[in-house]
Amino acid sequence: MTPLVVAQMILAVALIAAILLQQRGTGLGGAFGGEVTAYRSRRGIERTLFRLTIVLAVLFVVFSLLNLVDFSTL
Repeated sequence: MTPLVVAQMILAVALIAAILLQQRGTGLGGAFGGEVTAYRSRRGIERTLFRLTIVLAVLFVVFSLLNLVDFSTL
């Protein structure tokens, strides 16, 4: 296994964890037993987790495209 593939697997696990921490309509507090009934904007850790999910997704796509390139012929 190349380091690129290992990095992609680590990114995949991190992306899955970040997505599962975001529960639709409940916010991060709902994941730990809190109850939120009104819509509100993302703040604090929820905003950070949302942005981290986007960064992880972009990195995963970039690493996937890099895996398609055969560097031995360059």
